[in-house]
Amino acid sequence: MTVTASPASRAAEILSRPVTLNGLTVPNRIVMAPMTRQFSPGGLPGEDVASYYARRAAAGVGLIVTEGTYVGHESAGSSDRVPRFHGEEQLAGWAKVAESVHAAGGRVVPQLWHIGMVRRQGEPPYADAPAVGPSGIGADGTEGAGKAMTRSDLDEVIGAFAEAASAAERIGFDGVELHGAHGYLLDQFLWAGTNRRTDAYGGDAVARTRFAAEIVAAVREKVSPEFPVIFRYSQWKQQAYDAKLAETPQELEAILAPLAAAGVDAFHASTRRYWVPEFEGSDLNLAGWTRKLTGRPTITVGSVGLDGDFLGAFAGEGSSVQGLDNLLDRLERDEFDLVAVGRALLQDPQWAAKVLGDRLGELQPYSAAALKTLS
Repeated sequence: MTVTASPASRAAEILSRPVTLNGLTVPNRIVMAPMTRQFSPGGLPGEDVASYYARRAAAGVGLIVTEGTYVGHESAGSSDRVPRFHGEEQLAGWAKVAESVHAAGGRVVPQLWHIGMVRRQGEPPYADAPAVGPSGIGADGTEGAGKAMTRSDLDEVIGAFAEAASAAERIGFDGVELHGAHGYLLDQFLWAGTNRRTDAYGGDAVARTRFAAEIVAAVREKVSPEFPVIFRYSQWKQQAYDAKLAETPQELEAILAPLAAAGVDAFHASTRRYWVPEFEGSDLNLAGWTRKLTGRPTITVGSVGLDGDFLGAFAGEGSSVQGLDNLLDRLERDEFDLVAVGRALLQDPQWAAKVLGDRLGELQPYSAAALKTLS
């Protein structure tokens, strides 16, 4: 007689498998997705931020990717409540975050971030800093919205990412993630819609990867060979949900290959709904295609465990719990390697413990009220 595993025990079995990213072994397949919270006044993550991440680690999240943190460049951000990954006090705060997550049994990487042309002049933390980008074109296509980056600007930003990665290793983090998604600076170079440069950093798809690839290479040079470097990217942009870096697998490979060659150990492929096929004629999602094309481990993300995408959350919408069977089927086929969970983990710090402990019936629907607290 064949005994079929219950959905709950199947989830625990499949998600509990360890996975290796370069020199880091992650104890299971559950990742906490990076989510901007703005609970760090002065750019300084305090004890409440450390506790927030440690609670998720204690409940079984295998790898935590922190909220986006600004690198040490004055144009990198637009809020004095988003944490910064530079400055003595700020890095001391981050060291306590890493220590707290490790004490709870987790692994943690900071997401390093520069928002580029999304910034508006006059915004904190450095009000006089201009918005900078590949061509001075706003994320919405507005001409003259900021400054086209010079060679000196490029070098400064490359150095800021490399220095932040070096600091991350020095203060005890397990790797880094570079934010190259959602219409922010690195993505602005990757996307033809915002990159109109005529020098070596613009033109065809491969040329548009040069800036991001140089950042990856500079980071790789500053950290230990076994220190994982994750690169997050997306097709969609905050200002253009239907935008595409690549229309075909061949175009996607042209973009990803230089990044992999520069030293990316894993890709975090951001989609709004993980179950949507990326290209016609295949059921593979973006993470699945990324793994197939690069051979690197991949993280999938996009409304895991919920029936609505995260954009509705910012409009005050809730989401109901969605089954995990589709996700588990894809993991079992090795379509991707890890699964990043966002809003479900905001709603319930115990989400991983419930999924790994055969307690799927205890999962809670998402309420937008979860955005307002750091619980």
